[in-house]
Amino acid sequence: MANLFPNINLPEEQIEEVSQNVSFGRSWRFDYNAGEFVMTPTGIVAVSAGTDAWLEWCKKALQTERYVYLIYSQNYGQEFNDLIRSNLPSSAIEAEIQRITTETLMIDPRTARVDGFSYQWEEECCYYTCVISNIYEEVATIQGSVVNS
Repeated sequence: MANLFPNINLPEEQIEEVSQNVSFGRSWRFDYNAGEFVMTPTGIVAVSAGTDAWLEWCKKALQTERYVYLIYSQNYGQEFNDLIRSNLPSSAIEAEIQRITTETLMIDPRTARVDGFSYQWEEECCYYTCVISNIYEEVATIQGSVVNS
């Protein structure tokens, strides 16, 4: 069966050209469990730079519903909202989680690859883990969940 999520390999010279034009920048650090920004001991919002800033972006994009907040473009965020209530079989929901997560993260030019998905079901909640790679071949693991709300 053909792979629905092909792995596209760019020639080395194209990868170098893309990575020379992409800035990883800085980002505010956010504690998603507490629902607030991470503060330094001096009371200033903590800042992430480089790869950590990219990881903050990835986490935030997967936490944000697409098309809900006017401040974000229509390309930003995910569409997990009604996935669990869709009455699809768990294998179809897992495929949709993979598709939506991949589309959400690949919109950022710093992201090179999203793969290595694994799933764990608990009642009506699907917890997933995936491996993400940036254009500098740095790898990280992202965890998320899709809950029947």
